[in-house]
Amino acid sequence: MRGMSRRALLTVTTAGGAAVLLPAAPATAKPKATRSSCASYRAAYHFTVPDAWKNDPQRPVWIDGEYHYYYLYNADYFSGVVGTAWRLATTTDLVSFTDRGVAVPKDTTPNGDVWSGSAVVDTDNTAGFGADAVIVIATLSPGGGTDHQEQFLYYSTDGGRTFTNHGTDPVLPNPGVTDFRDPKLIRDEDRDRWVMALAEGTKVGFYHSADLKSWTYAGGFIKDGIGTLECPDLFRITAEDGTVKWVLGVSANGKGSGLPNTYAYWTGSFDGSVFTADAAGPQWLDHGWDWYGAVTFEKRNANGTQDPGARYAMGWLNNWDYANTTPTIDCDGFNGTDSIVRELTLKRDSAGTYYLASRPVAALDAYVSRTVDLGDVTVDGTKVLDYTGISYEITTEITWNRLTGAGLQLRRSPDGGRHIDAGIYNDYAFLNRRTTVNPDTSGKWQESHTPFSPSAGTVKLRILVDRTSVEMYIDDGRYVHSSEVFPYLVDTGLALFTIDGTAVFRNTVIREFSV
Repeated sequence: MRGMSRRALLTVTTAGGAAVLLPAAPATAKPKATRSSCASYRAAYHFTVPDAWKNDPQRPVWIDGEYHYYYLYNADYFSGVVGTAWRLATTTDLVSFTDRGVAVPKDTTPNGDVWSGSAVVDTDNTAGFGADAVIVIATLSPGGGTDHQEQFLYYSTDGGRTFTNHGTDPVLPNPGVTDFRDPKLIRDEDRDRWVMALAEGTKVGFYHSADLKSWTYAGGFIKDGIGTLECPDLFRITAEDGTVKWVLGVSANGKGSGLPNTYAYWTGSFDGSVFTADAAGPQWLDHGWDWYGAVTFEKRNANGTQDPGARYAMGWLNNWDYANTTPTIDCDGFNGTDSIVRELTLKRDSAGTYYLASRPVAALDAYVSRTVDLGDVTVDGTKVLDYTGISYEITTEITWNRLTGAGLQLRRSPDGGRHIDAGIYNDYAFLNRRTTVNPDTSGKWQESHTPFSPSAGTVKLRILVDRTSVEMYIDDGRYVHSSEVFPYLVDTGLALFTIDGTAVFRNTVIREFSV
């Protein structure tokens, strides 16, 4: 995806229509990381950029027993200069990350700054840079323009820590189109070649190569109606019932059609050149407002082998509609937070549809610093709990005989006027940020919905709350809602509620994390 970043005025609107101005730092100077006059909004257990700006995650790669996670980074964000490099962080468990600095620098060639792409380990030295060289192919666009997007190669011989550009000519030049970006590389072992999926407007193009340097067009997958397709993804996964499926994913903006603005995907088959979808319309890996530029990547077992029945995923917790609006700019000196890494499995529902189910990465359990077990709580109306917190996870199973809705008020203000609502109402599940401070000044993108059958009489919720985000997993994780929220740090309350009936919130447990 594009590597742009500029600051904007930080005005947000509450549900009551009151404008709240978040303090703005001077555009000519980077704010200090800490100030005695304000408290930190940096996430407690989500990945955040150390300073300045980040946007797109790049697919993490397993190298020497750890994941190498690259992401688009702009050190010049606060000076108003656009353009991104690839910064690197390493991790063994996908919860705790170690910063390694810039790996692929920007503006080192006349071709422009480095946008999204992907890295692979060239085990068999197909590109000629040595066995196990790490190869990056990424989009470069001179001057940040949108009509010269081309694909360039960088290589690393030090385990992916630093990269050198392979000349100044593209390995895949632009054929004369506006959108031509975000190459995703996979190894087609069945045919002994590399495959590239490339975002080309409303099409994902597929290309073949024997050496990562010379590419031939093979075919394409077209989808209209969900905006410009970005950050394509392509992988094979074995379902719980043993069926092998291919999945094609894209980041897309479906808001104009009443669909999410996140990661759309199709299950189907892939013959090395053509992807055939099981259904015309996509499913969505997230239904909130802020899970964009997402990537999926291999799940590695303890011995380094790949798990064919699972995959990991992570997304940028932001949205281009309000990308520069965040309270982390002033006190913390950065703008850029990722979702928690989630594990994906492929399941089949009663209608025969295969879908990806999500759950937070299991390694998060190792970072629990405090557990509050509330047991079963009976609620008729609103019940304020004897708990306060800013960053935590809460799990519960709501059961009922007859009611209209039920859920939780998260990050509740002392007077009860501000909160984030999460739960079910009639035939949908929802996450609503309207009555807390949030980045959407238009007021249009406040409550996200997913289907729900009230006849079930029960729903399991797992909700991750951090300083500037909420991620809600429903039942088995077929539906997830991830959205930015900016509650005041004094808003620490928690309440349970029901509408038109009584419910029992069973096995209600709160966990806090120290990462």
